[in-house]
Amino acid sequence: MSPEQIAIVRESWRKIAPIADQAVSLFYDKLFEIDPDLRELFKGTDMVAQRMKLVQALAGVIGRLEGVEEIVPQLQELGRRHTAYGVQDEHYASVGIALLGTLEEGLAEDWTPEAGQAWAEAYGLIAGTMKAAA
Repeated sequence: MSPEQIAIVRESWRKIAPIADQAVSLFYDKLFEIDPDLRELFKGTDMVAQRMKLVQALAGVIGRLEGVEEIVPQLQELGRRHTAYGVQDEHYASVGIALLGTLEEGLAEDWTPEAGQAWAEAYGLIAGTMKAAA
């Protein structure tokens, strides 16, 4: 990712952070709408805790985008854990669509083509690393 893309992702994340729980709730609504079968993977999951985990994971990655090689082992482990939960390669596409759609809705007029591209790059990096490890 370019320094400009990293700056865009961070700035847009700062705008989402105050409504992070609401945004992550919207994300899961979108995800289950896109791929209803994924709801089964979350059966018995405390969704409040799950939303918090997702926010923390995103914040951690966003905070370390310049030195992304430092978090590769963590993303690889996350990918392996997700495989154990039943996540398959095709699920990553649904997650990406839900994430970008959530950000677009949450950021409203601050969602620009550049923001979309920056977030697509960031998600591609995360998902690609996780999938490769799975």
